[in-house]
Amino acid sequence: MVTGLAPAAHGSNRTGRVFTGDTAGDGLYASLHRTGFASQPDSTRADDGLRLEGIWINAAVRCAPPDNRPTTDERDRCLPYLAREIELLENVTTIVALGAFGWECVLRALRALDVEIPRPKPKFGHGAEVQLGHRRMIGCFHPSQRNTFTGRLNADMLDQVFSRASLLSGGHGL
Repeated sequence: MVTGLAPAAHGSNRTGRVFTGDTAGDGLYASLHRTGFASQPDSTRADDGLRLEGIWINAAVRCAPPDNRPTTDERDRCLPYLAREIELLENVTTIVALGAFGWECVLRALRALDVEIPRPKPKFGHGAEVQLGHRRMIGCFHPSQRNTFTGRLNADMLDQVFSRASLLSGGHGL
């Protein structure tokens, strides 16, 4: 499972598929293709033929927030939906949390599902890993323009995280 921030106003809010039609999705889907989770390296619209295998992509917040910055209230109102989604995806063994916001939201959702969260609370970092019940969470810088244009995140870094996720989940990609 990959948990991002929220739908982008001109991306998934417009196209109907998470990380589709925006620059963050360009790098994400290319990496998913290179690491065996996606049938093609790009996603431009919901009916473009893309198939995902062994992966579920979601967003912690369900609406496109102003300036792509969800409020605490938006995060908290959407938390039950994320928790229920995780609960329904009971076979998920690996979660890639995109950004500190995604990391925090997954921790909150798992706590709501009575999963014990280690103390001290695990800190987000690119490549950070933590065991949470029967799931392993990996942190990944969000593939936003801010991170990719500045070089904070590059294709090799994304591929390393998704290669690790594939290994942890038994290589269930394409």
